[in-house]
Amino acid sequence: MGPRCGMRTAKCQLMATSLCIMLLGLSIATLSTVTHYGLHFTVISDISPESNSYRVIHHAAFYIGICLSMTLILAALLSSAATVRESQCLTATGFFCFALAFCGLIPAACWRYARSTEVEDSMMDVYDLVYEEVRKNISSFRRHELTAIHEAFLCCGKHSPFGDTAAVEHKTCPPGQAQASRQDCLREIQGFLKKHMDLVSMLLGITICFTVYGMVLTSFLWFSIHFSNNLDRKGKYILRAR
Repeated sequence: MGPRCGMRTAKCQLMATSLCIMLLGLSIATLSTVTHYGLHFTVISDISPESNSYRVIHHAAFYIGICLSMTLILAALLSSAATVRESQCLTATGFFCFALAFCGLIPAACWRYARSTEVEDSMMDVYDLVYEEVRKNISSFRRHELTAIHEAFLCCGKHSPFGDTAAVEHKTCPPGQAQASRQDCLREIQGFLKKHMDLVSMLLGITICFTVYGMVLTSFLWFSIHFSNNLDRKGKYILRAR
């Protein structure tokens, strides 16, 4: 009665956890897609020079996020199937997927806190490069790129120590933005990234907690199935004729 009751409890909790993890996997996939194809990120990635690290980070974040989301969804599906069929093989495979996702989530969280300013610095370096080239009239094509950044972030220019920037802002700021209250683009980029990275941190933290809980439940369910099978075998008797 004890092992059976414990196994039923583990199955109910694992089903609920699997549903939450599946939703978290879909959330990570959605966030990765928005990060990769969102206007704020693509406008910087398209004009980023080869020497800047932003384009590499931009593509790596998308592929890592998609791989993590697929692993989490697979772990949730396998765990759900294991609870229904009470299969040790499916339970072990689900545990392996949870462990694999955990091994990917921990480095992602460590990178977020250890090197989070690298994305911000690389994006602002791209803006500084384009802005200074427009200010020096090096390339007319850069003027269109700077206008695209201003329209994406709804900002207008920056505070530059190299002289008057009114001419640059007049040519590249959205209509009405230059005359209205000016929004420093470097501050706007910094504020936008802070909100985005806070969302990433929250999602990573919640996913790590549920992944660890999924690993605990799958391991408990595996042992419950194992000992339950042993008890069933011990309870079978064969009557022999004397």
